[in-house]
Amino acid sequence: MRKIETGAFLAQDVHAETLPAINRPCARGIKRLMDVVMALLMILFIAPWLFTLAIIVIMLDSKGSPFFLQKRTGRNLTTFYCLKFRTMVINKDSHRIQVQVNDRRITRVGKFLRKYHIDELPQVFNVLIGSMSIVGPRPHMLRQNVQFSKLSNDYNIRHVIKPGMTGLAQVRGFHGMIGNSEDYHSRLNSDLEYIQTWNLFTDIRIFIQTTFQILFQR
Repeated sequence: MRKIETGAFLAQDVHAETLPAINRPCARGIKRLMDVVMALLMILFIAPWLFTLAIIVIMLDSKGSPFFLQKRTGRNLTTFYCLKFRTMVINKDSHRIQVQVNDRRITRVGKFLRKYHIDELPQVFNVLIGSMSIVGPRPHMLRQNVQFSKLSNDYNIRHVIKPGMTGLAQVRGFHGMIGNSEDYHSRLNSDLEYIQTWNLFTDIRIFIQTTFQILFQR
């Protein structure tokens, strides 16, 4: 696999032919069109009933807003607010400490939302406004980005494209808490592989695999 240099692709004056395929203007346009179409379909046909139901059960289960906003790192190391359904009780560590296994902060409804990844669905609005993509490396908390970037010189290559609601790492089973070095490198390697080998059919395949895995919990 060809190694790509972080600095070159975060720069604004590189020539298109030096970029990985996913970051060339034509590819970005195609990917953006797919993002907008899929986000609009989800907002029109899924959000009206599923979001309404989720909001009601969250508010009945615990106090606080049904939504949770958290700063994440996006393309070219810019910061954006990632939108999710709230799955934890209101706590001072929500922006500082990642969710642990059997985390007591998670509500009863939150466990269900996390199991079926429903808590991530509001990110279709992030996709629609352009801060995220349907498929791409998952965005991490700002605190985690600082920590993870110190573990590998290649880490920030993840940020040459928009973060995604799902990605190659996730369909390979790498999601949730990053608990050890092996998990970290498995996710990073999957993200770099996705960036280097991207094509439109890869995005379609990952989206279908994600849907299948959520529905059948595989």
